[in-house]
Amino acid sequence: MLYRDRRQAGKILATYLKDHANRENVLVLGLPRGGVPVAFEVAQQLHAPLDVFVVRKLGVPGQEELAMGAIASGGVRVLNENVVRALGISPEAIDAAASREQQELERRERLYRDNRPAPVIRGRDVILVDDGLATGASMHAAVSALRALGPEQITVAVPVGAVDSCEDLRKYADAVICANMPEPFYSVGTWYDDFRQTTDEEVRELLRRAVEPANVP
Repeated sequence: MLYRDRRQAGKILATYLKDHANRENVLVLGLPRGGVPVAFEVAQQLHAPLDVFVVRKLGVPGQEELAMGAIASGGVRVLNENVVRALGISPEAIDAAASREQQELERRERLYRDNRPAPVIRGRDVILVDDGLATGASMHAAVSALRALGPEQITVAVPVGAVDSCEDLRKYADAVICANMPEPFYSVGTWYDDFRQTTDEEVRELLRRAVEPANVP
């Protein structure tokens, strides 16, 4: 299956989530930036509110591509204890990395939400959406961080994903919807005709549209 763009992918993904439609406690969260156009369409089809869940990876000092943990919306910090122990990373190094990433996380939240408060997570049926799963690392971090905020249920939903990544996430999320799991996978962008980068302004515009009265159930 080749998607025209993220918006079409979101409409198709929503058909896999019909059981969540018109339910008061459902909340759709998109992972910025590329997950937000997908999540917008899902939220529209389900008549559910939309927000963002910002996750920032904590890179190992000197090996920033290797994650030693992540921070996320709501003041959550998740550490990969195996990596921390194996590399002997000090609490001071972790705090320094978290402080740097916290500044960027807060900048993005202010930018995207226009100072609107973060949504209540506790007790909600949360659908966590991205435009695809390759390694699944960011989504895994998001699920772990979100779990700490007390949702009733977490459903991961993506239009396309690698088989191993989708299956691995079933250990952490309550439900995983991967609408398309092609083999060989190659990359997320392979399965979109238009996979141009989503901009900050597009994220802001979609969040603004999502809270307009006509779009609120």
